[in-house]
Amino acid sequence: MANRVTLGIDIGTSSSKGALVGLDGAIHASTQREHTVSRPQTGWAEMDSDIWWREFCEISRELIASTPNCEIVSVGVSGMGPCVLLTDGEDTPLRPAILYGIDTRATTQIDQLTRELGAETIIQRGGSALSTQAVGPKLLWVAHNEPEIWSRSRRFYMPSSWLVRQLTGAYILDHHSASQCTPLYDSVAQKWYSPWSEHIAPAIELPALAWAGDRAGTVTQEAAAATGIPHRTPVICGTIDAWAEAVSVGAQNPGDLMLMYGTTMFLICTTDSFIRNPTLWSTVGALRGTRNLAGGIATSGAITSWLRDLYGGIDYDTLTAEASDSPPGANGLLMLPYFAGERTPIADPLARGLIAGLTLNHTRGDLYRAALEATAFGVRHNIEAIRDAGATIRRIVAVGGGAQSRLWTSIVSDITGLEQVIPEHTIGASYGSAFLAAGIVGDVDITLWNPPREIRSPRLENRDFYNTLWGLYREAYPATTHLSHALAHIQQRSNP
Repeated sequence: MANRVTLGIDIGTSSSKGALVGLDGAIHASTQREHTVSRPQTGWAEMDSDIWWREFCEISRELIASTPNCEIVSVGVSGMGPCVLLTDGEDTPLRPAILYGIDTRATTQIDQLTRELGAETIIQRGGSALSTQAVGPKLLWVAHNEPEIWSRSRRFYMPSSWLVRQLTGAYILDHHSASQCTPLYDSVAQKWYSPWSEHIAPAIELPALAWAGDRAGTVTQEAAAATGIPHRTPVICGTIDAWAEAVSVGAQNPGDLMLMYGTTMFLICTTDSFIRNPTLWSTVGALRGTRNLAGGIATSGAITSWLRDLYGGIDYDTLTAEASDSPPGANGLLMLPYFAGERTPIADPLARGLIAGLTLNHTRGDLYRAALEATAFGVRHNIEAIRDAGATIRRIVAVGGGAQSRLWTSIVSDITGLEQVIPEHTIGASYGSAFLAAGIVGDVDITLWNPPREIRSPRLENRDFYNTLWGLYREAYPATTHLSHALAHIQQRSNP
């Protein structure tokens, strides 16, 4: 008899990943496809939506072919976000998708909308201040800078909702993703807010709303032929990848904090109430009835990839071994991880990376360790901001590809002073999407699917030193802001 499985596929920043998961949580097969972000100008981050659907189809067919004894009973999707893929009335994409907060082009529109709508009013209704993460300013940027495309725009999609459209024909978005479409969504009433959506994008038809685990539709005959998934297989609505990651490790109870180690770093804290804070993102959760306070670091794994490429594509195991030989503090190096601006808590798209203390004696192992420490300081900065906002953190659960790195997770625990739970499965969003999809065919429990594997505890012998370095880290950004902003403007003028 065939094993009943769910298919979860996630479209991430640097790769698409998929898994076939049994209804007991066992992973029967997994695979991935790597891709790159297009950066046509400094501060821009785009991706062609053809990549999303092509890689979904490739992953689906590969997984099905590798497991002939499996029967797919439901499909889950997720993807990076919030993104803006504009289409015409026939759902033909009009331009590459503008990606989430790592795309910093809409600063003028952020300022304009904040003045027009009122900073405090936006936060009270939507939960978050306007930033490079918000959808509204990105839409307005297209209206201002690409009027011909804007005149034909009728719908907008994110990777998850685009996959749902391709699979089922439905135009639908989950409530969590909508709550990051600031200021189009009312996070108090949990519905689109028409006065502001009509002010910003009057010709855009907003998608129907559902929750991430709700059934969005079933696989059409055309999609079945493209993907190999049986016709009429149920498909869930899906959500943004970081929130699917939180689902994958059961970080859904008040006081839980999910820490996602990826190309970017994400922190999602589940809260008892709707906490608003101008330096963080207050959203509705992936699951009905939940609220989150979240933060995001614009570059984390992206910096390690950048260093690897500078070193000629050397393998990560070698770099990690060399970084392990470098002591805490990387022999006197300090890095700011703002290589693509920064999201929370400083919300500065013009921030830039900094490496301070370089000498001729420093090695690539020192640089690699300094990069890992920089992301850990960014995590600590966000954790302190979350606590200062009034949220309680009782448990931290690590997830994502970087969570498999003992060195990286140990550095984060040392610098934050907090222990992390490392679960059995850390593949992340595709696993969380498979779990959500399983929920529409039966009762499932993520604590049984994905129990803890180990605890990463801070090493007390490093505490005092890292506290000293933390003080220097906090001084470095305000001390160099005028320089980084001036250089950012030079970079912008140098764009074609």
